[in-house]
Amino acid sequence: MKGLVIKKNAGLYDIDTGKIVATIKALGNVKKHGLYVGDYVEFTEVITKVEERKNLLIRPPLANLDKLFIVASSIPKPDFVLIDKLIVYSLVKGIEPIIVINKTDIMDECLQSEIKSIYKDAVKMIFVSAEKGEVGDLKKEIKGITAFAGQSAVGKSSLINALLGKEQAEVGDLSKKVERGKQTTRMTCLYRCDKGYIADTAGFSLLDATLVLPITPQELGRYYPDFLKYLQNCKFRSCLHEISGNCGIIEGVRQGKINKIRYESYLKILSELKGR
Repeated sequence: MKGLVIKKNAGLYDIDTGKIVATIKALGNVKKHGLYVGDYVEFTEVITKVEERKNLLIRPPLANLDKLFIVASSIPKPDFVLIDKLIVYSLVKGIEPIIVINKTDIMDECLQSEIKSIYKDAVKMIFVSAEKGEVGDLKKEIKGITAFAGQSAVGKSSLINALLGKEQAEVGDLSKKVERGKQTTRMTCLYRCDKGYIADTAGFSLLDATLVLPITPQELGRYYPDFLKYLQNCKFRSCLHEISGNCGIIEGVRQGKINKIRYESYLKILSELKGR
């Protein structure tokens, strides 16, 4: 039989076949080569084979991720550098990034307009409110294996609850004093949601501190979709788009064709990559 690993706990694996969920062990050589939530496997009484993966994330441990929902809100204020790092990380890994703006019921219209302006040429955006249960547009995007990432307290667990219609993820209280949330999610597992799965995992909440992009400074610009058509206007192929003159990206910023906030975020991430 074939199925999808949806949970791993103390040497036991829950396998979803689409009809049943079986809890079984894996052969020693299968475990030796790595077995992750999100793996598609073959099994009898035990797991005998892991199918080839499209991608693998080590932290959090998750395989075959199709979509990453990058969640932001007005409280805490959006961290555009983190959002951009997550977009780049997704594209490098062959994952579709989608920005989800939560808490629209309390968000200023000016901030909504600013976010739309920054990312309109870069990535798909969805505006939702977990508090009011307004998540229909987001639910339509749950296909394949999906996960949520973003700053603490933006409402990732609340969105999962709203999508599944029940308390699947423990919701942490926002610490009003420092406008940061308490980490509540501890174990990676997949929840079935209509045509796909949602990964509930603690690891993504740590990406703002631990995310390392597996690319060189020269490659970074290729992962900014809104930069791509201007790259051809750079005189030198090795251009890092940080020095004016013969740079299509800087000229695009000057002409207002490339969002300035996106460009400033690019420079900060570029500096991190060069620092490595």
